[in-house]
Amino acid sequence: MAQMRVPFLLGHAEIAFLYQVKRQTSQKWRTEGSLAAPDLVVSGNPYWLLATVMRLNGVGDRHMAEDQLTSYKTSIPRGYEVQDKQDLPAILGIQEVARILARDAQAISRWRNRRQIAEADLTLSGSPLWLLETILDDAQQRQRTILPSEVELLRTGHRAPQKPRGRRQRAPLSQPPHKAPPAARTFTGADQAAAVEFLAAVLAEGHSVVIEPRP
Repeated sequence: MAQMRVPFLLGHAEIAFLYQVKRQTSQKWRTEGSLAAPDLVVSGNPYWLLATVMRLNGVGDRHMAEDQLTSYKTSIPRGYEVQDKQDLPAILGIQEVARILARDAQAISRWRNRRQIAEADLTLSGSPLWLLETILDDAQQRQRTILPSEVELLRTGHRAPQKPRGRRQRAPLSQPPHKAPPAARTFTGADQAAAVEFLAAVLAEGHSVVIEPRP
């Protein structure tokens, strides 16, 4: 199959390259709202159209280096510009490929490492991306099973829910039922053992103790 054109897309690493900042800075722009919401999310990773990213140029102290832009475009020789995300072709990451081929993501990663699947059409921010047609053609040549229902979902722009990446938020620890503090007690010097036992029991239940000496 002849190689197809691929849209110019950028992840955080590519945005940082264009604006000559750290990747964390691009991520900060997104958190602050300076960078618009992603035009595409594939396998849990956000991507933006080149047109979207270029709107940052000249805003505040953000300036895109022309030579960086030329270098980026040269790195994607079959690239073309898309102005509206609605015009994007179906693009897949490892998770989407796995669903289409009825495999798990680990299997797709192994195939990729062993060159047993088509070479990625794009590699952005370290993650491989394929055009849907690239995967379908490759699966047909290798006589692999394809799930038509998953293909149709992707063609119509629907993607299955994905688990968020990164550390999972820890569930709050359950707190034991709160116990009412015991009634105040008075001890004399002869009640030293009882006083120590009472003090230890109160502290063990998480209460604080105030000792008031009396004549």
